[in-house]
Amino acid sequence: MAAKSTVRVTQTKSAIGRKGDQRQTLIGLGLNKIGRTRNLEDTPSVRGMINKVKHLVRVDQ
Repeated sequence: MAAKSTVRVTQTKSAIGRKGDQRQTLIGLGLNKIGRTRNLEDTPSVRGMINKVKHLVRVDQ
């Protein structure tokens, strides 16, 4: 079985003053503080969530 690819996501900006759905998306990604990093499975749904908050996070392969 092949190893699953992952993507590393780090929150770089605050969610204060953002729309509620963007705040909820960050929480769904496991991010809620600046500097917090998560290694997530690289799936289309995770990519869609990242795309929604791309101005608040940094993505590393």
